[in-house]
Amino acid sequence: MAGHSHSSNIKFRKDRVDQKRAKAFAKLSRMITVAARQGGGSLDGNAKLRLVVDKARVLSMPKEGIDRAIKKGIGAGDLGDYEEIVYEGYGPGGTALMLEILTDNRHRTAADVRMLLEKYGGNLATTGAVGWMFERRGRFVVEPEPRAEGKSKVAPVVWTEERLLELVLEVGADDLQRDGDTFVVSCRPADFAAVQGALLGREVALRESGLAYVPSQRVTIAEPGLATKLVRLIDALEDHDDVQTVFSNEDFPADVVKALEA
Repeated sequence: MAGHSHSSNIKFRKDRVDQKRAKAFAKLSRMITVAARQGGGSLDGNAKLRLVVDKARVLSMPKEGIDRAIKKGIGAGDLGDYEEIVYEGYGPGGTALMLEILTDNRHRTAADVRMLLEKYGGNLATTGAVGWMFERRGRFVVEPEPRAEGKSKVAPVVWTEERLLELVLEVGADDLQRDGDTFVVSCRPADFAAVQGALLGREVALRESGLAYVPSQRVTIAEPGLATKLVRLIDALEDHDDVQTVFSNEDFPADVVKALEA
């Protein structure tokens, strides 16, 4: 069950996510608003809203921002006819990409995504072309040694791999891997809410939490030029307002990560 990461680029990707936190909040705000408009503003009665709000909380989105987005969703006014779509594509070096989209104009978004992919040496694929290389999973990124916040005199809980593995088995998750300086816990999508509640109830500090497309096959990108092109593509896709999340199956060797960070 426990294991080591097949990718050495986890810290590199985490640092880039942190740099884009403000952009992530804007996208989460729209997701919350759309979910509230579609299913109501109650977290207990709207599973989709709860999932997005939980993700926002884990990323430390301010409570007032979450509340404002929910109120906007249940208030008056035309939000547009939004729909959720998953696009599949190829990136440089034969990497596979899964893109979660939230858009009110699928033709505009498809054209934009196709243009970005082609600009960086990729292409938009048909449904099912790369999806078989990913598995839909509940995914939690755990900080083993979270920092103490504020002036709290209570030391944060420190999780060793052995201790976390015992908890993972207890709460119903089914996989634990070490990725750089973090742990990744995963579970079946149907068990996501229960596992997240149990982890938070045991004071496990989560860096990320959500349903993800986890690659079952990875593509090694050993040439720094190709790796740079792929990173720029992912950055460009993540900067697009309609692209909510980008999942990819690249594996950067340690020397390539160093070259990217230089």
